[in-house]
Amino acid sequence: MNMQAIMKQAQALQKDMLKTKSEIDEMTFEASSSLVSVKVNGKKEVVEVHIDDTHSFEKEDIEMLQDMIQIAMNEAMKKVDKMTEEKMGRFGGSLPGMF
Repeated sequence: MNMQAIMKQAQALQKDMLKTKSEIDEMTFEASSSLVSVKVNGKKEVVEVHIDDTHSFEKEDIEMLQDMIQIAMNEAMKKVDKMTEEKMGRFGGSLPGMF
């Protein structure tokens, strides 16, 4: 294989990787924990936090609510990581540190 063909193949691979990453960035991932649900995008930016307002909160409930938000956020982030690994794993670390 000549150098020009290798460079062309590398450019095609990079283009495909960037397209796949862009698709993930546009996805929305949702997770919930009891009274709290969160949505994040593929860039791990919080898009929405929803708290079930049918419950009246006491001071003690606030700490519990904070814990539920943390749990839901962490779960949503794990979903982003999982999707990224599933979709980007096929590139086999072709360009380390790119994502």
